[in-house]
Amino acid sequence: MVENEKHPADQQNHEVTRAAGIVSLAVMSSRILGLIREMTIFNYFPTKISGSAFYLAFRIPNFLRDMFGEGILSKAFITTFLATEAEDGEEAAWNLTNRIFNLTLVVLIGITIVGIFFAPTIVDILARENFDESLDMSKHYQFETKIDLTVYLTRIMFPFLLFVSMAAIAMGLLNSKGKFGVPALASSFFNLSSVLIGISGFYLFPKFDMHPTTGMAVGVIVGGFLQFLIQAPSMYKIGYRYKFLLNYRDERVIQVLKLMGPAILGVAAVQINQLTNTWFITSEDEWLPWIQGAYRIMHLPLGIFGVAISTVALPQLAKHANAGETELFRNSLSYALRLMLTVIIPASIGLMVMSQPICRLLYERGAFIETDTIGTGGVLFVYAFGLCGFSALKILTDGFYAYKDIRAPVIVSLCGVLLNIILNYFFIFSDLYFDPRAVVFSTVLTVTLNSAVLLFLLRQKIGRIGMKSIIPSALKIILASVVMGFVCWITHGVIEIDWLGTDGFIERIVGVFVPIGISIVTLSGMYKILKVEEFDDILNIFKKKLHN
Repeated sequence: MVENEKHPADQQNHEVTRAAGIVSLAVMSSRILGLIREMTIFNYFPTKISGSAFYLAFRIPNFLRDMFGEGILSKAFITTFLATEAEDGEEAAWNLTNRIFNLTLVVLIGITIVGIFFAPTIVDILARENFDESLDMSKHYQFETKIDLTVYLTRIMFPFLLFVSMAAIAMGLLNSKGKFGVPALASSFFNLSSVLIGISGFYLFPKFDMHPTTGMAVGVIVGGFLQFLIQAPSMYKIGYRYKFLLNYRDERVIQVLKLMGPAILGVAAVQINQLTNTWFITSEDEWLPWIQGAYRIMHLPLGIFGVAISTVALPQLAKHANAGETELFRNSLSYALRLMLTVIIPASIGLMVMSQPICRLLYERGAFIETDTIGTGGVLFVYAFGLCGFSALKILTDGFYAYKDIRAPVIVSLCGVLLNIILNYFFIFSDLYFDPRAVVFSTVLTVTLNSAVLLFLLRQKIGRIGMKSIIPSALKIILASVVMGFVCWITHGVIEIDWLGTDGFIERIVGVFVPIGISIVTLSGMYKILKVEEFDDILNIFKKKLHN
């Protein structure tokens, strides 16, 4: 039984919680800066015109980043690096790093050149006909249509794929060596660069007869490079030295490629769904910015907790799988899932209750109007419903990766992508539910089903995975979260309707943070009453950090 594990299991659970806490704090700064980035875009660029053009342009290289960079490449590299180090020695692991690094550079430089050349074709494929419209030449310079502006921005931002993939290899290397803080903090520099250069460019680039959104695009490129550069000193400290080694026939390189190849479709279900959704999203001008704004807010708890736990869990799972320690593997996986549920379920319910007030506080100013708040809030409500699915998918996929088994994730994900497209077609083209929430609901449903199927298949593969401890914990967490959500809803209603309203910025801050603060106190009390052990583990880690 997982709950009866002795010292080794308790020790590894403590290590996972401690490392996840470090990553969570680092990722928190990045996600907050990411929100500031979205606030900057919404404030300066109207959702109907330049805002939607920028988001569509950025979505193209960003999708490839998620596929090749922070998703599959990093996971495949971590798994193979640890196996190489354990079986062939440290020098062989460093050589593998250089071979993968150089091969990635060669391939992605080629993809970037092709992407820049074929940018008009790519944009035409992704954008619906009614996405395009004529622009006021006095305000949009040399661009006659929104498609022209989108192609221009796409070409500027395509090299982002190259830089951020280099950063992903650095992250995988450092995570493999147990270094989590700097890689998690690296994306903060991307968001900071986007904000500073984006705002500066809004005022500066028009003086040179360049579109104001050029600043945001340049900020993306510089930020991607900084995301790699900030990790370079840490790579040097752990012993990495760059060498020009390039051998795609090397056995370990082939192992990485075998993990990556079919997994490009298999592991990245969320990214594939987002790309196929793009064509449906461009049905209306505002849909893409609304969905991006809601996704950014949803990504705050997902990144801080879900991604953090997954990041820390993969090296643990890979080590246990390589060593044949099945029982410790089960414990590590079960504990990661329970830890995730402890924070993600209440975050999900909280976002559902506070979706519109949060969007109003963060975004409603400048070019972002009340209609945008209502639309973005509705999308956020649906996204929040799928938080557990998004988080569990990352952890469960890591479980298969640890065993170098990608067949199940590939098949499940491809089925999920097909289901997502069918649901989108059913909702949008049948006019049954012509609304951006329908597109997001398709994604949420698909990802949640993917997680459930992978959980079943992983249990079939390794035997019991601690469901006798997961289910009771989940029931306690759900009960505590429902009570918290009810308190949050009542508190916000009293503040907004009976007391302050929503007209001023101070009123909006009070209307969001006071209910959230009371909800956190309520949740903590409920967790203590119900004896949720994972919450005590989280508190103990933060207490030690404060004392240190």
